[in-house]
Amino acid sequence: MISPLKLLLLPLSWLYAAVLAGRNWLYDRGWKASTAFDEVPVLSVGNLRVGGTGKTPHVAWLVAWLEERGQRPALLSRGYGRRTRGYRRANPLDSAATIGDEPWQQFGQFGGRVPVVVSEDRVAGIGRLLGEEPATTAVVLDDAYQHRRVRPAVNILLTEQQRPFYTDSVLPAGRLRESRAGAQRADAVIITKCAPDLSAATRAAITARVRRYARPGVPVLFSAYDYGLPVPVPGTGAAAGPVPGREVVLLTGIAQPGPLLAHLAAAGYQVMHHARYPDHHAFTPREIGELAAQCQPGQCVLTTQKDAARLQEPALAASVANLPVFYIPITVRFLADGQTQLAALLDPYFPPPAVV
Repeated sequence: MISPLKLLLLPLSWLYAAVLAGRNWLYDRGWKASTAFDEVPVLSVGNLRVGGTGKTPHVAWLVAWLEERGQRPALLSRGYGRRTRGYRRANPLDSAATIGDEPWQQFGQFGGRVPVVVSEDRVAGIGRLLGEEPATTAVVLDDAYQHRRVRPAVNILLTEQQRPFYTDSVLPAGRLRESRAGAQRADAVIITKCAPDLSAATRAAITARVRRYARPGVPVLFSAYDYGLPVPVPGTGAAAGPVPGREVVLLTGIAQPGPLLAHLAAAGYQVMHHARYPDHHAFTPREIGELAAQCQPGQCVLTTQKDAARLQEPALAASVANLPVFYIPITVRFLADGQTQLAALLDPYFPPPAVV
């Protein structure tokens, strides 16, 4: 049943959807400029829905896949939440404040060997990046599904199993950035955060729903998260601290902490206190002090890798220095033959070098 509030907001959603549909129509017919890059394949990862659909770990999977095939990928994002503007290439002196929490996480995750760039103007950003790094063989765009000024070689659409785009409405009545018809631009649709044992029948039912909106023949893939063992957050008291016990304090500033909570419960952790903040929240010394007060002797703080990136801000150094904080790493695993299907889609853009 539709709530009274949603009924009230639906006319605004229809108006917003109509405006975006008009914008997309202009791009589709070439009346608004859209730039393709012939130098290298541009791979875009994004979503229709506001909030976390798992873009960061899927981008990491894609970058790792490219590296395994001898490619030299680079990563470009707008740098959501940063306090700077314009083109900026990540370096060891940066932080979540200067380039955004997700690009800073990615810069650290790939050890600085993968160029990570932020730029609101992604057309200019890609051009400058390729000028600085002419050996680049692929550019991965993070959260660029609605950025029509760039025409990617491959457009990958993510949607959560628990919050699929095909059951949602456009803002403000729902959480979609554009109408469900936007799925027509996808070259692959990945259903994320699935149960690892998701049945073939359920996958088939979801695929049928997706195919009402996606182009015929577009692969519909399914992925789950694998959670690793806790990792000490640099600069915190975890470096010399004990391995987390069963009783923990949880700190999250992400859109959907539910899957992490479910994992911790299944792994035998007891969350004694959950300090939950909005996505991309910039933590303050006062909030870290309140968190420390909740952490009893023998307990540790667990958090996400994205939140760990923000905890390493210089302004928080004194607050976290004696607080044992660990992050839970996440990797993506495709179900059934999903990885094979995605590789088949991408392989033509990255042929093996010719044998001389």
